[in-house]
Amino acid sequence: MAIAVAAVMTSCGTREKLEKAEEQNVQLNSELQATLATQDSLFALINDITAGMGQIKDLEHIIATPGNGSDARSQKDQLRNDMVAIQEALQQRRDRLAQLEEKLRKSGVQNSTLTKTIENLKAQIAEQETEMATLRNQLSAANVQIASLGQKVDSLSSTVSTVTTEREVARQEATQLNDELNTCYYAVGNKSELQKNKIIQTGFLRKTRILEGDFEKAYFIKADKRTLNNIPLHSKKAEVMTKQPAASYSIEDQDGQKVLVIKDPTQFWEVSNFLVVKID
Repeated sequence: MAIAVAAVMTSCGTREKLEKAEEQNVQLNSELQATLATQDSLFALINDITAGMGQIKDLEHIIATPGNGSDARSQKDQLRNDMVAIQEALQQRRDRLAQLEEKLRKSGVQNSTLTKTIENLKAQIAEQETEMATLRNQLSAANVQIASLGQKVDSLSSTVSTVTTEREVARQEATQLNDELNTCYYAVGNKSELQKNKIIQTGFLRKTRILEGDFEKAYFIKADKRTLNNIPLHSKKAEVMTKQPAASYSIEDQDGQKVLVIKDPTQFWEVSNFLVVKID
């Protein structure tokens, strides 16, 4: 009888131990599963943070070597959009990390490796946020510099426009002055016509002479020394009344009519810009 009781007690003790061991095993398995899940989540988060660091480095490179011309504005807008996206991603990673840390704390699992990993990830996220703040400041400074350069460009453009205008005015004035310096006048007429217009003066026993400074200028034809080479006289007889050097011109016959040919324009016009030819 005593042996039977002992056997029963032994059986009960064993069952209790087995049940306790099973409960411990279930608990350990649950803790293991939680630890593994937390570990997997941390590994995924590590990959995200590493990728985020690569994105930040790309932004640093873009800001350090900005584009120019028409690409600069679109690049600046793209930078802003990328920085907003990265900032949002950093906030999401920070929230995920906090959730994993709380989950690990509630699980009661004491895992120094996971705890250290979480602390390292916190430090990396904080570092990335610091770098993003630096990039924002750099971009802001770049915008200020671009605005300043834009003002300088506008000022230079205004200056160039003013200089261009002044240069054009000076060019027009120089052209006008050159045209004036090369302007000449000639009159061709018989004696009575020239007298009537107060170009020559003559009388009984007096030599015909050119009146100085009292010409009837409306009677003269305006011309350009640079292009005036021949003057048709429409007469069989002609005489130059003004003081042009004889060697600088000739009066030739062409189809029975006289034509004045200017052989040396510089010498021809050096004495006077007026030419008077009397024809009969």
